Amino acid sequence: MSRRTGTLTVTGVALVVVSCLVFILPVPYSTMRPGPSFDTLSTLDGQPLLTFGEGVETYETDGELAFTTVSVSRAETEIALPAALEAWWDKDVDLVPHDFLYPNNETNEDASQQGAAQLSSSQDASRVAALRALGMDVPETVTVRSVVEDSPADGVLEEGDRILAVDGEQVADQQQVADTIGALEPGDEVRLEIEREGAAQQVTVGTVPAEDDPERARVGIVVGIGFAFPIEIENHIGDRVGGPSAGLMFALAIYDKLTPGALTGGLSVAGTGTITPDGEVGPIGGITQKIAGAEDGGASVFLVPSANCDEAATADTSMTLVEIETMQQAVDAIELLAENPEAEVPTCSK
Repeated sequence: MSRRTGTLTVTGVALVVVSCLVFILPVPYSTMRPGPSFDTLSTLDGQPLLTFGEGVETYETDGELAFTTVSVSRAETEIALPAALEAWWDKDVDLVPHDFLYPNNETNEDASQQGAAQLSSSQDASRVAALRALGMDVPETVTVRSVVEDSPADGVLEEGDRILAVDGEQVADQQQVADTIGALEPGDEVRLEIEREGAAQQVTVGTVPAEDDPERARVGIVVGIGFAFPIEIENHIGDRVGGPSAGLMFALAIYDKLTPGALTGGLSVAGTGTITPDGEVGPIGGITQKIAGAEDGGASVFLVPSANCDEAATADTSMTLVEIETMQQAVDAIELLAENPEAEVPTCSK
């Protein structure tokens, strides 16, 4: 074999090896695809998605109020170049940097835990928004969000406990709790009046120095805002989804079940959006995937947070994309479309 032939052979083999590696080695991207829709007015595993406490009057309804989801590749999933190129060409799939979805080497378990916490907070906010829209009073409370393991509070306080008073002084917000306990000498005991499962009780908790300030006392709890609900409402979505983006649709379903008649007038309405206790609707991710999933599910109307409207307007869809900033706007728009599907409502236009 001549030197020239040998060189060409080695080069050819090297190119083949490099080409194979390019197509086998993973690329640093993840995918976002349309996920399933869940009708909040229907059942899940044979049980209504929303149930209400004994004695709460609810009403028969019709149509659908579905929240939409995005199917995201898992943190440990490796995507090779061919699969990435296929996703890039699919109009309903987004190819995004892996670190964008899973920053700081976040695992799938980390993401699931974060999503579950966001979902729980969203469920509370949706209950409050719906009940306040109905004119009910839903006072804010100071609630134990978590208890630090092996802290003085461990075994004394529990997640979900409402803190009513600290050393006999009624508390109005979480900062007051932190300031009152923090002003004690580390090692002192503090008397807390709490409410647990509807029953008031008093407990005494020791204190230790705070890690960031040895002169400041702490008991080992994280407190946050909770709510004193006038009626019992249970959400049974479980761990099937995570994140806060179903808040708007949960709130609308609660509102619909607690008011006479069908809010949708029989229409199939889907949507997405975070919600605050005061009924403000916030943006979400994966709007185009959620629109595609809703259309596949048969929806004719899709509720879009105003901040997502520009991106939503690029979607290829025959659904009416309704622009929403508040829960009340969503209720008003649905009622108009229920009476006349051709009614003029704020929309996301191209």
